[in-house]
Amino acid sequence: MIQTRTNRISLFNVTSSFLTPETQLDVKNVLDQEGFGRQKRGYRSIDEIYIKMTDPLFSKQWYLINTGQADGTPGLDLNVAEAWGLGYTGRGITIAIMDDGIDYLHPDLASNYNAEASFDFSSNDPYPYPRYTNDWFNSHGTRCAGEVSAAANNNICGVGVAYNSKVAGIRMLDQPFMTDIIEASSISHMPQVIDIYSASWGPTDDGKTVDGPRELTLQAMADGVNKGRGGKGSIYVWASGDGGSYDDCNCDGYASSMWTISINSAINDGRTALYDESCSSTLASTFSNGRKRNPEAGVATTDLYGNCTLRHSGTSAAAPEAAGVFALALEANPNLTWRDMQHLSVLTSKRNQLHDEVHQWRRNGVGLEFNHLFGYGVLDAGSMVKMAKEWKTVPERFHCVAGSLQDVHKIQSGGKLILTISTDSCHGKDNFVRYLEHVQAVVTVNGSRRGDLNINMTSPMGTKSILLSCRPRDDDAKVGFDKWPFMTTHTWGEDPRGTWVLEVGFQGDEPQRGALKEWTLMLHGTQSAPYIDQIVRNYQSKLAMSKKEELEEELDEAVERSLKSLLSKN
Repeated sequence: MIQTRTNRISLFNVTSSFLTPETQLDVKNVLDQEGFGRQKRGYRSIDEIYIKMTDPLFSKQWYLINTGQADGTPGLDLNVAEAWGLGYTGRGITIAIMDDGIDYLHPDLASNYNAEASFDFSSNDPYPYPRYTNDWFNSHGTRCAGEVSAAANNNICGVGVAYNSKVAGIRMLDQPFMTDIIEASSISHMPQVIDIYSASWGPTDDGKTVDGPRELTLQAMADGVNKGRGGKGSIYVWASGDGGSYDDCNCDGYASSMWTISINSAINDGRTALYDESCSSTLASTFSNGRKRNPEAGVATTDLYGNCTLRHSGTSAAAPEAAGVFALALEANPNLTWRDMQHLSVLTSKRNQLHDEVHQWRRNGVGLEFNHLFGYGVLDAGSMVKMAKEWKTVPERFHCVAGSLQDVHKIQSGGKLILTISTDSCHGKDNFVRYLEHVQAVVTVNGSRRGDLNINMTSPMGTKSILLSCRPRDDDAKVGFDKWPFMTTHTWGEDPRGTWVLEVGFQGDEPQRGALKEWTLMLHGTQSAPYIDQIVRNYQSKLAMSKKEELEEELDEAVERSLKSLLSKN
């Protein structure tokens, strides 16, 4: 029954112009109405956001608020405006930039510089000022610092993602060679004062290097996540690498570590940058420069000697942006652990308009959407701070050795070596893992050409992770991979019980041969995670609805075909 509303107008402002002789209405009361505002929820005018920002480069910081600047895609940004609108600007949080130093005299950084938490491990003094070169080679750290903590509303350069946070400079890259003790000292510097460590560096991105942290640095990282921030854990943010399609970030032991949050980048129209490396350990993405040669498509930030730049780029630019978003979340909830931050990244990152021509978006066994390049999507500061406010610390973490194959298995071109491990994930034991976080495949393998090796692993719930892609510049025929921990985050939240499948083969035109000597499956996760159950229920509900719609569509098509058939006969 449809009911007209023409006789229900007594609470509206009715003027005589509405009443004609033909209008048969019984008007009992006429009230004057006072106008008041209403706003669409989830929508804020860009002009409203701009009002209080006087910084000259702010309008060019498309990764903060993307209105289509520099040929970008409107709306493709970090959604910091929502977080700022909720009052979170990074206040009380300290981010350390581990790099080639910081120009802490820069007028856009000086007010937010944390001298107490800063140190120069290259020169062994408390003043991490960049060493001068004619080509400004040591501008890297200063540019990264500005992305995080550049002050707002001071008419200088742009605005940091967490513009009221404190930034510390840890100078450790500017010496003839790196040492384990310098890395370890940097990563463990003042872990009760520094909340977040941002690293935009790693092993050489030449497509043929396999390298990672040494013994002291590994111990420093382990101590950081276990003891830093009063036991809540230091948060390590790592750039995934700039080796492009010639490299694989699972060959970088820093970016692929469980203890770091590996960040890849997207450009301002949503595509992957040409220098982006792909790997299954990447957790999420932020932004770097655009592909088109628009002079304003780079990342706008601070530069050496009080200058500003529009030309910062690479995954070097992506990691500090992520550190800034995490600072906003930590302000919203200072009790977040290092694992909480990873869970929040998985749950609140968005596909948005990110896309790649090679790697498509997929869903894992519990319905979480991921991409081999972008991880779980672009970080969403607004969503993250809102979830962080109500977040309850995740349950205790457990580790289970699910199984190990130690026999020698030959690998030949033209075929695949397929191995399986069936596991109950330590069920019935204290270290039982029911909900996955990280999964490691510790592999010892070599080949006549390491760069042609390709390794995939499929979980019991059917999620395939590309553990190693081909690297065309890697000619190694001797070293191979020795107990190398290939890591995936793509099975996050899944039940690990069942059969895991490892596929190893060669790709390329030339015939190759090799041998796999070990595959040990390591499971890391929790015994309870209530939010995963809710995600599964929502996913199953959507699947059921989708299947119902498909059936209805098929039925409609069948009816239409029948009608057409009948009409044609008549």
